[in-house]
Amino acid sequence: MQVSDEGYIVNILKHGEKSLIVTVLSMVHGKITGFVQSALTKKQLSVFQLGNKISFNAYARLEENMPQFKGIELISSNMPYLLTNNKKLLIIKAFCDIFNISLQEKEPLEGLIGRISEFMESLKKDDYVLHYALLEFRLLYFLGIGLDLGSCAVTGTIENLAFVSPKSGRAVCYEQGLPYQNRLFKYPHFALNKHIKPTSEDIFDLLKMNAFFLKKNFFDAHGLQFPSTRANLQEILSDLKDQNA
Repeated sequence: MQVSDEGYIVNILKHGEKSLIVTVLSMVHGKITGFVQSALTKKQLSVFQLGNKISFNAYARLEENMPQFKGIELISSNMPYLLTNNKKLLIIKAFCDIFNISLQEKEPLEGLIGRISEFMESLKKDDYVLHYALLEFRLLYFLGIGLDLGSCAVTGTIENLAFVSPKSGRAVCYEQGLPYQNRLFKYPHFALNKHIKPTSEDIFDLLKMNAFFLKKNFFDAHGLQFPSTRANLQEILSDLKDQNA
């Protein structure tokens, strides 16, 4: 195995005194976990940070072996924005844990890596919560948890869709769902139509729905622990509800 690529760091583990095992979501080759020898130097300390975009070469004698990363160069870093905003730092940790655990090694990230890049760019601005919610919503489909939001589960109508059933993952129209609205999720119109501008409440409703289906249909289904960084995220960000994301 020998590849050259670039991508975002989502996991860092210390190995021995000076080396690291680093996981990258790469643009072409998907998630790659590799060994970096003598990485813990003052010169490279700023390179190996969660969310940093790097370029790298990966080598392995056999396909099944863990590759070694070489020629690593920093392309961009969001650290200046994260270190001055604790909520951005918390959301990048949640992102890294969710995506590192749920994505398979070397699985191409077509349809997802572009959204990841958009989210990373949004950390420089104020709409990062919106971009993260949309990214998670796309992840549901990537993992095969795609919700059936095209028509009402009860009547079959495509009009006045207002809710999503936590039991079936299907849409429910306003008339049918109104008596049970406290037990249903709000229909994420803005996630399906980019021309609809969401409120902060809309964004947080989507985050709540994303977390429910990720936990139920992926993490619990695979016997995996749902990351505490994500489980607490909505509560941590709750004071943003009355602000524009």
